Amino acid sequence: MPTSRKSYPVSWDQFHRDARALAWRLADKGPFEAIVCITRGGLVPAAIVARELDLRLVETVCVASHHEYMSQGELRVLKSIAPSVLAIGNGRGKGVLLIDDLTDTGKTAKMVRDMLPDAHFATVYAKPLGAPMCHTFVTEVSQDTWIYFPWDLDLRYVEPIRDGARPPGNNEKSREESTS
Repeated sequence: MPTSRKSYPVSWDQFHRDARALAWRLADKGPFEAIVCITRGGLVPAAIVARELDLRLVETVCVASHHEYMSQGELRVLKSIAPSVLAIGNGRGKGVLLIDDLTDTGKTAKMVRDMLPDAHFATVYAKPLGAPMCHTFVTEVSQDTWIYFPWDLDLRYVEPIRDGARPPGNNEKSREESTS
């Protein structure tokens, strides 16, 4: 669990709207021949952008960075970009759209942009340290904000902000007391 009290929960509806907004911003930036999405977070926005921009060639690059979920570890490429996609734009990526859900520190973005230096890099969300690596993004949040993506969420009771964080186990008692 992240330690920041700043959170930005994103619903499926909001994420879909934001990914479509990204597609609108990208519509006049092409033409694009292919999308390379950074897994796993880039899979959902890439599908939405591919549909909106009518792109059929969708490739992945698999980079692992969040080994313990909340702490960024050493970056590792688990799967590289297919040679046929790497060859686009004379091997520099012109005409390729790189998509991710978020750029946080910019380290993953830099690694992938180095693979295709002339590709257009776009994310749905950006934090200040990673934003300079993006050509296009929709929403910027502060560096100390944790974004909760819809694929990482489950519906459950949450204490009001004014009550602060309570030790585990007290949530159930508080809810029962407030409903009696």
